[in-house]
Amino acid sequence: MHWTSPESRSRSLYERARQIFPGANTRQQIWMSPYPPYLSSGRGSWVTDVDGHRYLDLTGNLGVLIHGHAHPLVNAAIANQLEHGTCFALPTEAELKLGGLLCGRVPGFERLRFTNTGSEAVAVALRAARAFTGRSRIARIEGVYHGSDDLAAVGTDSSPDNWGTDPASTPRYPGMPAAILDQVMVLPANDLPSTERLLGSAGSSLAAVLVDPAPLRCGFTPLRSDYLTLLRDLSRRTGALLIFDEVIAFRLGFSGAQGRFGIDPDLTALGKIIGGGMPIGAVAGREDVMAVFGNELEPARVPASGTFTANPISMVAGEAAMSLLDSAAFEHLEQLGNAVRERVASIIHAAAVPAQVTGVGSLFCIHPHDREIHDYRSYHRSEVEMDIIGRLHRSLLEQRVLLTPNGSGFLATVMREQDFQALFDALPRALSEAFREVLNRSS
Repeated sequence: MHWTSPESRSRSLYERARQIFPGANTRQQIWMSPYPPYLSSGRGSWVTDVDGHRYLDLTGNLGVLIHGHAHPLVNAAIANQLEHGTCFALPTEAELKLGGLLCGRVPGFERLRFTNTGSEAVAVALRAARAFTGRSRIARIEGVYHGSDDLAAVGTDSSPDNWGTDPASTPRYPGMPAAILDQVMVLPANDLPSTERLLGSAGSSLAAVLVDPAPLRCGFTPLRSDYLTLLRDLSRRTGALLIFDEVIAFRLGFSGAQGRFGIDPDLTALGKIIGGGMPIGAVAGREDVMAVFGNELEPARVPASGTFTANPISMVAGEAAMSLLDSAAFEHLEQLGNAVRERVASIIHAAAVPAQVTGVGSLFCIHPHDREIHDYRSYHRSEVEMDIIGRLHRSLLEQRVLLTPNGSGFLATVMREQDFQALFDALPRALSEAFREVLNRSS
């Protein structure tokens, strides 16, 4: 039974959702028209919907589940903690174990503070930079998603209609205060001359440069090494802090993206994989900067707390998950990613459609165009291209393969090359259906 069938349980749940949630959903980034299948369980690389259909899950809840669903060691850690309580109004040893593990992996993590989400981690890092420098403005790369905080969201969804010659500080939603837009400078990715000019013009007003070193909206293609080096040098020269958003990119190596690319940011925002499937975020960085959250000698200059921050369920799940991520695990993910991208590229070539696959490490992204991608503008998808990727996503889902709606995938340590046969078998038909109208017009 198809999940959109009037008799399906997914349809019944969707009808209930319409009476509860605006737009019938509470997670916009995973929604699709008319509605998605509703899931009931997951195990390893596979998920099952409420009507009993199994899907190869290449989303891992948008990059969270680096060990797949219901990993037995992570589940055991959670089950054990449940017997001792879920959350307390005093600290626990569990937060020391996960915090110490993370600090031990990255030399630049001299101090660390937990948050509840990656979005919150980015927002807290920006506050720390403002408090440390005494400045208010930030710079960020055009089109890169950094979460839901207003300051981090400026310039996220610009389009050819409003992005300007130099990247404009465009609002994320109607009514975003102009005062916030004025506090954000937007930079063009990988454009060294323009970035040097723009950051130079900011003078002493800049508190931070926020950057994802391998952003989805560059197709998970790492930013150029000389560009990252320029950002590091210019931030030091202007007295601003360099903040890495590694909410996703921390999965690129044992010491994260900064270890892989050889850059030492002042602060790093973390999330997703460090919580083992539980809600989590963290800010880590230089001891003198992190002192804005307080130390033995002075009170906090930046309030950063939450009822569920460092809750022991997230802490023990994160410790279990991160302990499994040894060097061998990252080597496996690297080999797996290379093999998947190579095979997908060969299928696209055989289909003779204007598409491509990009990515790095355990990340990949399929694009509905074949132009070179080096920044947000070259990644940006027209309405026609958005329709193509929507058709591709829908066709793969109908063939029991789950990618994110924008065509990206996240690999897990439990996956083996044979698991991807479902993707490889489904992709030729999906490409044909997605590009049918384009191919018909060109024939």
